[in-house]
Amino acid sequence: MNIDPLHYDVLIVGAGGAGLRAALAAAEEGARVAVLSKSLLGKAHTVMAEGGIAAALGNLDPYDSFDTHFYDTMKAGHFLNNYRMVSLYTQEAPDRVLELETWGAVFDRTEDGRIMQRPFGAHSFRRLAHVGDSTGKELIRTLEYKILATKRVDVYPEVITTRLFLDDNGRAAGAFCYQRDDGRFLIFSAHAVIMASGGWGRVYKVSSNSWESTGDGAAISFRAGAELMDMEMVQFHPTGMVWPPGVRGILVTEGVRGEGGLLFNSQNERFMLRYDPERKELSARDVVSRSIFREVQAGRGTPHGGAWLDISHKGPAYIKRKLPTMYEQFLKLADLDITRERFEVAPTTHYTMGGLRVEAETGATNIEGLYACGETAAGLHGGNRLGGNSLGDLLVFGRRAGLAAAAYAARRPGTSSLSYSSIEEERRRVLAPFAIESGENPYLIHAQLQQLMSTYAGIMRSGTSLTDGLGHLERLSERANRMSADGGLHFNPGWGLVFDVQNMLTLARAILTGARERRESRGAHWRTDYPDEDPEEGRRNIVQTLGPDGRIKVRDEPVPEMPPDLRRLFDDPVSPGVKRQREEASRARGSEGA
Repeated sequence: MNIDPLHYDVLIVGAGGAGLRAALAAAEEGARVAVLSKSLLGKAHTVMAEGGIAAALGNLDPYDSFDTHFYDTMKAGHFLNNYRMVSLYTQEAPDRVLELETWGAVFDRTEDGRIMQRPFGAHSFRRLAHVGDSTGKELIRTLEYKILATKRVDVYPEVITTRLFLDDNGRAAGAFCYQRDDGRFLIFSAHAVIMASGGWGRVYKVSSNSWESTGDGAAISFRAGAELMDMEMVQFHPTGMVWPPGVRGILVTEGVRGEGGLLFNSQNERFMLRYDPERKELSARDVVSRSIFREVQAGRGTPHGGAWLDISHKGPAYIKRKLPTMYEQFLKLADLDITRERFEVAPTTHYTMGGLRVEAETGATNIEGLYACGETAAGLHGGNRLGGNSLGDLLVFGRRAGLAAAAYAARRPGTSSLSYSSIEEERRRVLAPFAIESGENPYLIHAQLQQLMSTYAGIMRSGTSLTDGLGHLERLSERANRMSADGGLHFNPGWGLVFDVQNMLTLARAILTGARERRESRGAHWRTDYPDEDPEEGRRNIVQTLGPDGRIKVRDEPVPEMPPDLRRLFDDPVSPGVKRQREEASRARGSEGA
């Protein structure tokens, strides 16, 4: 094969919010950057994030601040978070939001012209900067326009990445790809590589994730020697669409509850008053998801196995102004007017807190020259992600990864050399499905994988179910070795699905392994045989590596210990901002009494 590699300083796999923000940061440092997009530019899964960007701007609630946001994020993550990542995020998120505004993002406004912020589950204050219920779409639009106006960035749309190349010294050196439209191979060499390809929600049967979310960056990095962490932590968003069947799992933004939506069971009871009487519908996502699950298990579910969500009491004008996407979504997909009717919702696989293990400041992995950011990276969210922290994550750590990768690339002289034998080996592997006669159908393997994961590693887990799931997964993986592809190289989604399924099988094994290893219930991880949090278990992150024999090796990594000044924030049962607010109110009452 005679293919000339394309040479760049920084190669970014993924063109969502994290990848585009990383590209901008790297280009600003003078690096030549290539961005590989699995879909068309502007169509990344980031557009599905609707509610807002969590940042302690304090525009509506002046007592909000980074320490309160830090407090909320650590508590929501059940203290499995890397505190340093949380500290960086909560301090830098306001600047990243204001920066996005200067680049043209059109946020909703308060009457005096400041960025509007809405409440969200488990946040102490109104904190989410938003654009109606289309915030992710506006974020991508803004970054996309900025990229198009930036020199030194080349975007390659509709490219499938199948392998990460390392040089003779074990450093990230490039990637093997092919173009979806014509099957033409592309070989990239680079001084630094950033994985920003998103999560892997398509491992599950019911998911809010788009078709791209198959964990490509995490899986190919894992197979190359990178470490995975917290893989047991898969978030089930409490409100996905339920009916009709064709739309099951599509996200119903948390903004509906943030704007006043109420949850009811089949007995017309606001059941969240029992499960979390303080936060009610705005409890953390793991709490609301389990609450809906329990109501259904107890026979108090809606006709199609969920709960009722009702926002109609807010009135048509308010709903259409604040939640225009949700109004259109239900009207077009379910023939239902949410301004007049309540609607059914149920938990849907939404986000992966686990991912590649990275350094807090730079996003560097254990492979030299390889970085990760966004949903591909672990550490920020711990055991459960707060709503709105994902879009801020993309901006804060996308920028940091881009800066670090550009700095590393500048220190690495010459052109990264790629092994001809490695390129040829991957070319043969990528074409192999066409040579397998009467092979396994990748669509069928995918469907069976989704059913397996939903059955054995869903919201409710046990040691027995996880062990059984690993056994079934091993047999399914053996069959997957014979997945075949029909037709030619042009516009062949079945061929692409072969590699998607391989990646999802890799990550499914890591999810099941990590979930079996964590013998407690914490955050999004619910073990019926270990129903309580275990303080000892909470002191470790579960790290996985893939051995040369293809077996997963598990080790414990101590959760980074917070310094005393941050640890003291949790001595009080309420967040620092709420504490300041109450103290100020108490002083005011005392002054009035005097």
